[in-house]
Amino acid sequence: PPETRAATRARTRSGPAPVTDVAKLCVCDLLVAQCDVNCCCDPDCSAADFSLFTTCSVPLVTGDNRLCSQKAAIYSLDVEANPPERIFKLIDQVNPSVFCIHATNYKQALAFSSPEMPTSENFDQLLEQFGSATFSAEPDSWNMNKDAQNPSDANETYRYEYGVPIQTVDAFLRLPSPVVSSWCSDGNPAGFLVNQATKCTRSVNVEECGNIQAASMLFYINSSILAVNITVQSVVVQSLNGMRTLLNGSDVLRLPMILDELCINIVLGMSYHITYTDTGEIIQAAASFVLGEINKEALSIQQSFEISFTQVNTKPVPVSGNPGYVVGLPIRAGFRPQGYPFPVEILFAALVLNTNKYGQLTILQSTSNQDCLAAQGPRTPILFGYNMISGCKLRITAAMKCQPLTQTLLDLLKGQNFPEYVASFGNSQAQDVLDWVPITHLHTSEQRIYNTFQSSCQIPVSLEIEVKWTKYGSLVNPQARIVNVTATITTTTLKQLPSGRERTIPITSSVVFTDISSPAEPGYKAWPTINAKLPFDFFFPFV
Repeated sequence: PPETRAATRARTRSGPAPVTDVAKLCVCDLLVAQCDVNCCCDPDCSAADFSLFTTCSVPLVTGDNRLCSQKAAIYSLDVEANPPERIFKLIDQVNPSVFCIHATNYKQALAFSSPEMPTSENFDQLLEQFGSATFSAEPDSWNMNKDAQNPSDANETYRYEYGVPIQTVDAFLRLPSPVVSSWCSDGNPAGFLVNQATKCTRSVNVEECGNIQAASMLFYINSSILAVNITVQSVVVQSLNGMRTLLNGSDVLRLPMILDELCINIVLGMSYHITYTDTGEIIQAAASFVLGEINKEALSIQQSFEISFTQVNTKPVPVSGNPGYVVGLPIRAGFRPQGYPFPVEILFAALVLNTNKYGQLTILQSTSNQDCLAAQGPRTPILFGYNMISGCKLRITAAMKCQPLTQTLLDLLKGQNFPEYVASFGNSQAQDVLDWVPITHLHTSEQRIYNTFQSSCQIPVSLEIEVKWTKYGSLVNPQARIVNVTATITTTTLKQLPSGRERTIPITSSVVFTDISSPAEPGYKAWPTINAKLPFDFFFPFV
């Protein structure tokens, strides 16, 4: 009808302006507050930077290519100029396709919004809105006032992906770190789920104690991660002689000040702890501080910074490398829970025992008395790259029963809950099914015969664990990856001993690590040299 067409045209004319400003859009701008090489649209680059570029890595920047008409930013280099200059043009680009979008006036379609979950409070309202056979999806904001603010935007949250810099209300959450030298640089953005630990040196002047921003607690908590405020979790005060005291929660905020020619409450250490959901939403941020004092002779201080992440409703599990195993750290292990494959989110659960708190592969721990029956319980974690052997002595009498003794020795060798899987990498997550290697179990029998029992009895006397690993990834920085784990139980035969006689036999556990990395081809070096010439701007902006 004419009325509908007129209303549609009116809505189109009153639709909001395009939400994408191509002049400010730059897909090659990857470094925060730094110039990216050959990125002609990087706002951090100066004319001197552009003069060193060899080409524009992104010559054309557009918005949605489905639009009928849109702005396009064109970047190029004038190499004939001295020095070379960047050329920027903003043109109108027309889409020749018949099927194109005339105006993007439905803002809600530009981003995914989580649906409202039904609860006892909003069920009636949702039923009234969506319960009929048809309902309108047309937003009321098509003819909205541009100056009016959507009240839901005030509490809008942000969902992060791995490595994305964490946004604050003014910029990014920064973790000071050394860049070229050991001096602190405050321009290092903290990436989501990227655990970091840095140390750097900062120059100080006691006379300007209260004016050193990076030495004050407010410098690290005065901002907020969008809708999440950074709270103070704990404050520890360190004296000049190194003694530390934990402050009470009611007196946590202390600012630098001069007291008896000392500058006190200087930040010597700070750590962020971020809590997030499984959808990548940050819901809590806490900071812990170590405050110290310096005298007037001090010209610099060393600061340490750290950031860690924990998913809500989960317990943090220590890793043994990132990603490959580090020599000397425990091998991470777990088992398949009952009811697999449902639920999938707990496919591999870490062992939670009093003797194996963090889900590690363990073996029998040797004791001073070497008595197997008294050594049950203590176990030691298997450390990556360390061949290990432990054991004890079993004193057998004619009164012992075969079956209970066999089960006791199995529990002694394997522990209460021997894991079924081993993490192939040091940072393998429980939900990553393909990152877990099943443990292969083998059984062998010895030819030795001990005259102990009336009838022959097979008892386990040793557990041998072989861990095969390989170098994974780049030759420059290979990562240790476990590809196979074999647990071999060796049994022996026992026969009857004369009455009143005793016999002692050894019980052993051992671990062997085998590197099965493919050797270099004959005639080639293990670490090949590369005969190549680097581009002249490879080390830009460093000399």
